[in-house]
Amino acid sequence: MIRHRIDCLSCANTDCLIKKHSKDPGIEPYLAKKVSIPCRKSQNIIIEGSPIHGLYFVYSGKVKVLTTGINGREQILRLAKEGEMLGQRGFNTHQYYPIGASALEDSIVCNFPLDVMKEMLLNIPQLAYDFISFYAEELHRSETKVRMFAHMTVREKVIDALMYINRKFGQKKSYINLALSRKEIADFAGTTEEQVIRVLSTLKKEGLILLSGKKIGVPDTDLLKKEIAEHHYYIQS
Repeated sequence: MIRHRIDCLSCANTDCLIKKHSKDPGIEPYLAKKVSIPCRKSQNIIIEGSPIHGLYFVYSGKVKVLTTGINGREQILRLAKEGEMLGQRGFNTHQYYPIGASALEDSIVCNFPLDVMKEMLLNIPQLAYDFISFYAEELHRSETKVRMFAHMTVREKVIDALMYINRKFGQKKSYINLALSRKEIADFAGTTEEQVIRVLSTLKKEGLILLSGKKIGVPDTDLLKKEIAEHHYYIQS
């Protein structure tokens, strides 16, 4: 695997926590220890159960974060884009990653070794505070998702997943800028591939979505959002 270094100061991912603090006093020596790793589509970035060797940040591309559920079935916990963090679920709490991550398209991820990350957080107070805020927000989203999913029908879960993907990646030429398989949508929505196929077919007939192979378009997001409005909730991007 080819490794090279991308300078955080020249990085365009302004939402990245490290980028936000790349000019903080004392952080430069830590930034110099980061490596950037290119990953091919479908390549594992993090293997579930493997020893922890730091945190990753998506420099370019799209990534799915997953875990193994009942009967070995894959469950997608979230989707990550440029500037987002990977591997934080295991940081400082486990010896092994409790999740996995793989590239949905050719991507580049930046890696900070575990000891470097810990030392950086101990010595850059504002960065440490922002990490705490990030973890608090992530916990809130996870708890809300679990609570609301218990009251959603299969149709609502699929719609909620589509809304999330659309918000996160936007649309290009009338279709969501991420083509997921029906199985991947099912693994994210917490349902089956067969149910996803049926729901998408119905939504297409109702004029709520567009379908072209794996590509899905949402011509009117407000109209689709009304389908789950009674829950006063949809997955945050």
